[in-house]
Amino acid sequence: MRRSLVLFSAVILLSLAVVATSTPAQMGMGGRGQRLSPPAKAECAFADGKTIHVDYSSPRMRGRKIYGGLVPYGEVWRAGANQATTFVIDTAVTLGGKTVPAGSYTLFALPKENEWTLIISKATGEWGIPYPGESQDFARVPMKVSKLPTTVEDFRIAFDHEGDACTMRLDWETTRASVQILEKK
Repeated sequence: MRRSLVLFSAVILLSLAVVATSTPAQMGMGGRGQRLSPPAKAECAFADGKTIHVDYSSPRMRGRKIYGGLVPYGEVWRAGANQATTFVIDTAVTLGGKTVPAGSYTLFALPKENEWTLIISKATGEWGIPYPGESQDFARVPMKVSKLPTTVEDFRIAFDHEGDACTMRLDWETTRASVQILEKK
């Protein structure tokens, strides 16, 4: 009896030690060995080789209502999951008539049912939430909103390059929010 109790206690302690040393990424893995919101990147290069680079985490729908549900309308959203979404430009750009100098920024979005605003924050290095506040906003730019023909399961940031412009698009569920970015000449 005593030997069984000691063995049982050892198994419990070992199990607790394994759980205590697991990282959040490991705990978020499903049976397939994938993170729930894996890291992703998007990049666009202008004709002169200058670039826009975005690092974000890509959450999945997993049967959830996204806009107006998981991502409430009228509240600032981190435009991804996990760490803050970074926006790094090595040249000055203009978005919606606003000039943003070369540098590193954090992206947030303010989704509403029929209109979105892209927020470029001066605060960097933070976790994705909480939003650092309007005092840290470098710019707020209106985004074009459209309905996608099919449902997008994985949140995705991508660029369309056309002429002198890079159009950044955020696609998820059945919504696309986009903004044109021009290199400041």
